[in-house]
Formats: sequence, structure tokens, C-alpha cells
Amino acid sequence: MFEVFWQFFKLGLVSFGGPAAHLGYFQRRFVQQLGWLSQSQYSQLVALSQLLPGPGSSQVGFAIGHQRAGLAGGIAAFVGFTLPSFALLLALALGYGQWQAWPWSISIIAGLKLVALVVVADAVWQMANAFCRKPADWLLAALVAAVMLVSNQLLTQLLALATAALWGWWSSRTDALVQPAAVKTAKLTVNPLALLCLLAFSGYLLWPSDSALGQLAADFYQAGALVFGGGHVVLPLLQSLLADSLSNSEFLTGYAAAQVVPGPMFTMATYLGAMSVPEDPVVAATIVTIAIFLPGLLLTWLCLDSWQAITQRPRFAAVIAAVNTAVVGLLFSALYQPVFVSAVNSGLDLAIAALALVLLRQWRWPLLAVIALTVVAKIVVSI
Repeated sequence: MFEVFWQFFKLGLVSFGGPAAHLGYFQRRFVQQLGWLSQSQYSQLVALSQLLPGPGSSQVGFAIGHQRAGLAGGIAAFVGFTLPSFALLLALALGYGQWQAWPWSISIIAGLKLVALVVVADAVWQMANAFCRKPADWLLAALVAAVMLVSNQLLTQLLALATAALWGWWSSRTDALVQPAAVKTAKLTVNPLALLCLLAFSGYLLWPSDSALGQLAADFYQAGALVFGGGHVVLPLLQSLLADSLSNSEFLTGYAAAQVVPGPMFTMATYLGAMSVPEDPVVAATIVTIAIFLPGLLLTWLCLDSWQAITQRPRFAAVIAAVNTAVVGLLFSALYQPVFVSAVNSGLDLAIAALALVLLRQWRWPLLAVIALTVVAKIVVSI
């Protein structure tokens, strides 16, 4: 268990670049260097993480730790990989008032907002290319985006995801009839302890709470349970949940900061929790961070014993594919509101963002270099 923690903690200190980069770090460290699992086993764990809601790279890390040292190893992997970014974003939230007093703080925040615009635009482009492969997929994504731009409410998002899931289920009925016999006979096994924990936590956290902190934990738990596609996709959900307690400036500063630090992007919840409950920021940050990761990790634990049967069932895979397509529409709507609306105040802002996007997408600049250039550009033009 301690070996697992130490290996993931070291990766948590240097794993910049988001979920896709994290999977590359894991593959090099645990498949090629340490030999904890084969390439085939690793690829199947990655496939399972793509079929489940939650933070994909953290779920893969949890599964690797679980395979190495059981449940304690899975928990150790999660804690080790998450701890560095948790500490950095908590420190940012605790010092928000102090560093806001810096002479260039306004320009730095404006630059970070432009970084958020660039990163979300890049994520929309990548996810659209990955999930929208047919004209019907593009139509579904466009319809979801249009609905969300008209009514950007949490209930609307849930209805859009549910409608997409039903469409995927219905459209895959032919594939389900012709699937191979081996797939039909593959058995789904359930880990009873994992199922019990999932039901217990879901029942407790989804029950209406009288305390503000309890309701906040429930909101973050729901967000973590509904997110397909990684850390970028949680943005519109959290923005809807926290619209009354945080300004767009505070919200986007946390999102942009999550791009700067290593580790999982879901630790944006650390910053948001601390900012939402300033009278008890450390406790709030800890609770909401656990809450947003918990459903994805519990589902991974629940499905580890039967992941082969799950990934081979075409109807289930079609439902997830349709949900991912709808997520493209959700993310596009978030690209406009709150990201674009809050970040771009002039043609010069748009020009800086366009240049940063070209450097990131076409010239393959490291994200940290793009962040530095964008922030410096905003400082220079503000002088």
C-alpha cells in the first residue's frame, strides 16, 4: 500500500497536461517501467474508465492501485495522486484575498480566464472529433448545445443527458440482436461491498440536507456522478450549481488554476469548496473534493470484477457513446457561457486567445508555456 501511495504521489507532483497526459504517465510508469500490469490489462482498464462517469485518469489510477494491493491500494493510489493538486488549489483559495491585492492581479485573473477559454475550446474540438463521427451525432450535439444556450439549468442538463442515453439505447437495438454468443453469455458479477457502499453514500448524499455544507457535498457528489468525458465536462454542471455563491471571475480563476497545477482536474472542487464556505474553507474543501471523486471511484470498484462483460456489450457501449456526444453539446454551451462571456471583453482579448489556441493546437506548445504567454500578454497590454 505504501509503495502504491509513493509511486502515485510522485506522479501527482509532475503530471501536468490533463487526463490524456495522465494516462500516458501511467502507461510508462506502471506498464513499461514497473511491470505492475500488462499493456492489454491497462488498455482494458482505460476502456472501462471511458464507459463510466467520473474522472477517467483517477479511476484508472484507482484500478491500478486496487489490482496491486486491493482496496487499500486503490485508496492509496487516489490519495497519492490527488494530494499535490489538492494542497496547491487549497492554498490558492486561502490566499485569494491576499494575492488579489497584487498590482497585476486583475491582469493575471484576466489572463487565466483567457486560458480557460483556450482550454475549453481545445477540449470541445477534441471531443467533437472523437465522439461525433456521423451526421446524427453532430445533430445531437448541436441540439443539446442549442437547448443549453436557451436554458442553462441543471435540470435541463440532466434531461439532455437522459434523452441522449435513451436515444443510444434505442438506436443500438439491431446491434444487440447480432452480438456474438460469447458476449451474450458473459456474466456481470457484482462486488457486494462496493454495491453496499455505493447505495449508502448515494442515499446519504442525495437526501435533502439542512446544512449548507451537507447540501454542497450532495451537489458535488451529483456532479461527479453525472460527468462523462473528464474534468472539462464538469465545468457547466458546477457553474450551474454554484452560480449563486461564486462570481464568474472566482469560478473561472479556479478552473484556470486547475490547468496550471499537476494532477486531476477534478481538484478544481477543492478551490470551489473553500471559496464557497469561507468560514470553514479547509473542511469544506476536503468534503467536496471527496464528494466529487467518490461516485466515479465507487462505480469503478463495483465494476472491476466484470469489466470484460461490460465493455463487450454493444448496447451499453452505444448508450455511453450517445451520452458522450451530448456532452460535446454541453461543453460547447459552456464555452460560450460562462467562459467566453466572462473572458473576452475586447477584440484584443479575442486575438490573444486565438494566438494561444494556435500555439496549443498547431504548434504543440506545452500548456504551461501557453499559460505564461497569455498571462504576460494581458499584463503587458494593461500597462
